[in-house]
Amino acid sequence: MHSVGGFAGSVNGIQKLFQYSRIWNSRSSRSSARILVLDLSPSRSRAYSNFPSAQISFPDKPDVFFDHPTGLFINNKFIESTGDEKLTTRNPATETDIATFPCANWTDVNAAVKAARSAFDSVWRHMSGTDRGKLLTNLSELLDQHKQYLGKVESLDTGKSIANVINEEIADCVNVSRYYGGWADKIYGQTIQPYKEKLAYTLREPYGVCGLIVPWNYPLMLSIWKLAPALAAGNTVVLKSSELTPLSASYLGHLITRAGFPPGVVNILSGGATTGEYLSRHPDVNKLSFTGSERIGKQIMRAAAENLVPVTLELGGKSAALVFDDADIEQAVKWCHMGVMSNAGQICTATSRIYIAHNIYEKFLRLLAEFTQVSSMKVSLNSGDFNQGPQISHDQMDKVNKYIQAGVSEGARLICGGQITSEKGYYTQATILADVKDNMIVATDEIFGPVVVCDSFSDTDEAVKRANSSSYGLAGAIFTLDITRALDVARRLEAGMIWINSSNDSDFRVPFGGYKRSGFGRELGEYALQAYTQEKAVHINMGVRL
Repeated sequence: MHSVGGFAGSVNGIQKLFQYSRIWNSRSSRSSARILVLDLSPSRSRAYSNFPSAQISFPDKPDVFFDHPTGLFINNKFIESTGDEKLTTRNPATETDIATFPCANWTDVNAAVKAARSAFDSVWRHMSGTDRGKLLTNLSELLDQHKQYLGKVESLDTGKSIANVINEEIADCVNVSRYYGGWADKIYGQTIQPYKEKLAYTLREPYGVCGLIVPWNYPLMLSIWKLAPALAAGNTVVLKSSELTPLSASYLGHLITRAGFPPGVVNILSGGATTGEYLSRHPDVNKLSFTGSERIGKQIMRAAAENLVPVTLELGGKSAALVFDDADIEQAVKWCHMGVMSNAGQICTATSRIYIAHNIYEKFLRLLAEFTQVSSMKVSLNSGDFNQGPQISHDQMDKVNKYIQAGVSEGARLICGGQITSEKGYYTQATILADVKDNMIVATDEIFGPVVVCDSFSDTDEAVKRANSSSYGLAGAIFTLDITRALDVARRLEAGMIWINSSNDSDFRVPFGGYKRSGFGRELGEYALQAYTQEKAVHINMGVRL
């Protein structure tokens, strides 16, 4: 049976999909199930010519199956790996397997890099910024049209609320693609005239082939954060998805083709650490960008050093929120909760340490516990708000629970949570630990789960000193109604991003990145374009003679 997966180009929602589809009777053991496939000819989508796929279904309609692409996306086609190694992605909310993907080996990585190099040399570097921008705008529109399917796919792969994925993550993908589509023809150099007889100008040129390695906590969103500015700047890319969450990246390949990108401009590989190492060490990759753990970031730097390739790293964090006694305490509680408990605490910028003025310390803890117990309940994947989703894997759940136990054993006061649940899915209770000192492991290590550690401070100097005691420097939050104090503390905090009277409300127009062991380079905003361009100086002799 020849079938075509996912959504058609102009479809806006799963219900409309039936207008473009055929229903086939399954010949498998699912005799009563239906397989939903699309009637697209190869001429409309070259990617879907005998493509590798898996049949996936969603909880709201478990008897309807969609053919979803699972191959390696190289040269605008989904193909099988040349090797035999596979990975299986699993739904962390139900502990059930979803689909099997290939692990790209060296031959596959080399083919993807060659495709990207050929596209860069022959087409992409010569295309006008205006035309590149149009393609990114096309992609933005397709992401918006396909948001229902993408939301369900991402929810299936991560266990997140469908509503949150659509309204926050897919919406951000749409905005980021459109934003960099607008920037594509506005990347300029400078004109410099040092003296009368000399004129110089600079060009901001693309690196060439960029290797992009994304994590599992925001799979599609962080792919677009890297992909869009890299393409706008004139680079071609090889993107490696996380081995835990490859579903949305594979569907992105379909949208890339539908948007009209030339073959080889975007290539997408699934695979684990070995695939990432092959990409990082490839001699024809000119730039690397990685988001993930500090440990893997160091490995990528060592690999990139072999070819002296520049690297952008967005790594871990142990960000602090400072709550002063003049803060709007109810708002501070809500923002602090969102800043660490959303996305099941799997946020690099999580404000996972909260330092509270001593005279409101116990009141804040009580209000935070009350709000957490109400707002961090496990709810239907179709709902939004403060849904408490699962950890991404059993190993991650086990790691978080061990940190909680270690914190209590070191003397932290357990305010709420901390119990290991027996229900199905990789769920960890939202946990608040109080009286946590700066040398405790729960105060120094990035837990990457729904765990927040709290303690009191006596004055501003102590608060700033303790916030800066971390070896990380990704973000920080300040809660106070005194704007003079807020701006002074923001200046003194050693972190790349500071929120005043909020937490984790990043914006695609504002740079994102950290200090110290949180990495270097910036994503988002105009600053991201600097990461994907290099400056060339051209000198013109206007009269100096020898």
